[in-house]
Amino acid sequence: MDASLPNDTPTICPTPGQIFLTWLTIGFQSFGGGSSTFALINRACVNRGWLREDEFVRTWAISQVSPGINLIKLTILIGHRLAGWPGLLAGMLGLLLPSASLTVLITAGFASIRDNPIVAAVMRGILPATIGLGLAMGVQMALPLFKQARSEGPPAIGASTLILVAAAVVMYLGLSPLLVLLFSGLAAALAFAFFPARAPEGK
Repeated sequence: MDASLPNDTPTICPTPGQIFLTWLTIGFQSFGGGSSTFALINRACVNRGWLREDEFVRTWAISQVSPGINLIKLTILIGHRLAGWPGLLAGMLGLLLPSASLTVLITAGFASIRDNPIVAAVMRGILPATIGLGLAMGVQMALPLFKQARSEGPPAIGASTLILVAAAVVMYLGLSPLLVLLFSGLAAALAFAFFPARAPEGK
């Protein structure tokens, strides 16, 4: 790998029009909540070569450190990174246009059929599917991070595992996600201060 190239340089730089059409397609497929939309965004960016998996993970992490809806912040960061302000606007418009339009139509229709037993059964089936998508995406995002930690040595693996377990415990206790992020950052800083990671092999 050429050390002169920044790690966050996009492999392929799409046009604002391509970003708009991609996010428009995602918007029309975004059924099932945030997990399904997140999976579609991940697949679109990584499969098209716009972002590497580790770059996507870092962008997702950055989107969670400020107030607001994470998927919208993720769209803003990716759009701006890929094509500047035109890319940001294209991604936002593409993501929100179908969801806003469909929400108005679905709300009007659902009000008339929400008491139907079949509809109620379908709604109960959506929850476990959403949980499964969330777990699958969590594993997919964790793999490149642990792969990098493995190349940096045992201290990095131990620190990454400790932070992951500690964050899960804090979330289980019902504390604010903001506290989880702050605790994880502090734990990482302390861990790598006492156990510096060596440079990944081949770099």
